[in-house]
Amino acid sequence: MVFQGEVLSVGKLLDAARTTPEPTPTPTPSVGVRHTAAQNAEACRKLLVDGETLDACWRFGILQTLDDYTSVLRRGGPDLAAGVFDDQPVPIGSAEVDAAFAALAEYLAERDGWTTPLWALDASRHTSAWYPAVPAIFRAEADQESPAAFRRRGILITSRSLSRA
Repeated sequence: MVFQGEVLSVGKLLDAARTTPEPTPTPTPSVGVRHTAAQNAEACRKLLVDGETLDACWRFGILQTLDDYTSVLRRGGPDLAAGVFDDQPVPIGSAEVDAAFAALAEYLAERDGWTTPLWALDASRHTSAWYPAVPAIFRAEADQESPAAFRRRGILITSRSLSRA
């Protein structure tokens, strides 16, 4: 079979993507929450025990939790997605990562309109001036842009730090 359609330029494809409204997904809450912040914190603890860096915990714990949350949010809405944070992540021995899990929970709760879990408000979940996966060249930017929930806990990130593909 020979292709008989029109080959569009990259510019036309981008224009089409910008002007086409995204479909409104139908929530399917029956799937439920599959992965939680508590589970991802345990995975971070194991990474640290195995000699991995805090930045690895940021990527494979915090950003993975953000991805898990976003998946549940798309399937079932904010009330179901809040369940990703129902179980308290047990402190893993890293003040930075423990603070980051709390910051992420508060940030998403404020953004999406659900109640921040009490464990995330624990004052002990704090560190001082951690720049997770932020190169030195972007630290001044992180000082300015870090969301309040992260900044209050001593975590300084750029506006792109929570961007996902």
